[in-house]
Amino acid sequence: MASDGDIRVLLVLDLLLSLAFSTVVVWGLSFFGLATFTARTVGVTAFFLAVLTYLLVLR
Repeated sequence: MASDGDIRVLLVLDLLLSLAFSTVVVWGLSFFGLATFTARTVGVTAFFLAVLTYLLVLR
């Protein structure tokens, strides 16, 4: 029987991968002048991406 894994590990991985992906996305948007590359912008983007991932995949 397969184990689902520890939810804490999944949440940490979700947050880390969301942070990495949002950093790349916000940097790309700032490269084209569509957004500013700040810690707040990356953090907010990562938060919303992590919540979206949690709702769509982990629930």
